[in-house]
Amino acid sequence: MLWTLRSPSARHLQPCLARPFSFTPNSRLPRVVRGAAKELPTAATFREQVARSAGPKSFAQEIQPPTVRGQIIFFLVGSFAVYTLAAEQCNAETAKWARKLSESSLIWRVREPTSDELRRVKRLELGKKLQAGLQSLKDISENWSQTMRSLAVWSYIQVFQPILDAGDGKRTCWAIGGVNTLVWAAWQVPKFRPFMSKHFTHNPLSGLSYTLLTSMFSHRSFLHLLLNCMALASFGSAASVHLTKEQAKNPHGLQEADVTWHFLAFYMSAGLFSGLTSHVMASKLLYPRMVARLTAKAKPADAAAATKAAEGAAEASERILPSLGASGAIYGAVTLTALAFPHTEIALMIPPSFPIPIQWGVGGLVALDVLGAIRGWRFFDHWAHLGGAAFGVWYYNYGPDMWNAVRATHVAVQKVQHPPSPKKD
Repeated sequence: MLWTLRSPSARHLQPCLARPFSFTPNSRLPRVVRGAAKELPTAATFREQVARSAGPKSFAQEIQPPTVRGQIIFFLVGSFAVYTLAAEQCNAETAKWARKLSESSLIWRVREPTSDELRRVKRLELGKKLQAGLQSLKDISENWSQTMRSLAVWSYIQVFQPILDAGDGKRTCWAIGGVNTLVWAAWQVPKFRPFMSKHFTHNPLSGLSYTLLTSMFSHRSFLHLLLNCMALASFGSAASVHLTKEQAKNPHGLQEADVTWHFLAFYMSAGLFSGLTSHVMASKLLYPRMVARLTAKAKPADAAAATKAAEGAAEASERILPSLGASGAIYGAVTLTALAFPHTEIALMIPPSFPIPIQWGVGGLVALDVLGAIRGWRFFDHWAHLGGAAFGVWYYNYGPDMWNAVRATHVAVQKVQHPPSPKKD
């Protein structure tokens, strides 16, 4: 809070305060020369004396490693928030479709609809909306030429028919790919690139934590975007199928109208964990090694030790590169798919290759990332890949149970806050 003192006579006092004060010199008083006060030496403080006696700091003392506490807290709080919100939305959507079914027929009032029945009625509702959109397009293009009208109708069918035929998980992967494409488009604008470099890439030396989330939707090159979106559409949809099957085994008897929220929670948590893994390894392994190598070259007793320390810090910051991309989150879906469907075969589309067992392919990718992390290859973020793969393995064993427990807890809280009203006779 700012306090301002106002006085009616202040404007009359100001010229007086600015007037110089003088008197008649006296020979008995010491003569003071104007400006001499500035030349008088001041006594050094205790801290300055200690600093002077301690000598220059060593190179290792000048360079401080980046912290990881903020990033760990962001991952824990972010994952908890994502799963809580996703469970709440999943329960609300499931209750909405169950209520619609109970209002449409007396059968659903006797027993609770299953998850398959909820998904089926939801797909029928989506088909009705798409059919209504097609009819609206035909009405709008009624006065167009026959060629243009046929082209518009054909384009509409080519776009929305695959959306209707796809499952909820694949539609979610396509939506994530759309978000990635928008972020990639922002990278193509030169005016936005400084902003994108700061807020949509994760640099372990920046001290930022929220970039763990934004960087997983960011791609600079079109080839990187294309390959990640293709892998996400393939392995993400397979992982969502596994999550749907595991949900049917839950001991709480919870139904699920849509796997979208579960997959989103899994995907974002996998991306956060993979980014956190890369951050921790860069901060606690790669950075200290660089400082140790640079310390061996620096001479603390040299008069230019501070300059060398600054140059060493700049060299270290250049070698720890910022990371971006959805590869870590996709690796979580890849390993989850490999464990859930061990007899599946995979093949590369770019370049084309013959099918191989999925466990061989995933094992080869993980081994390549282990080798790259040990050798210090910098073309890919190998630590992020390994973190995502580890998260997928952990989620295969414990993830579905945790998801159902979070949903059951939310249902119990809702019942306590909003108890059902007693039935009237």
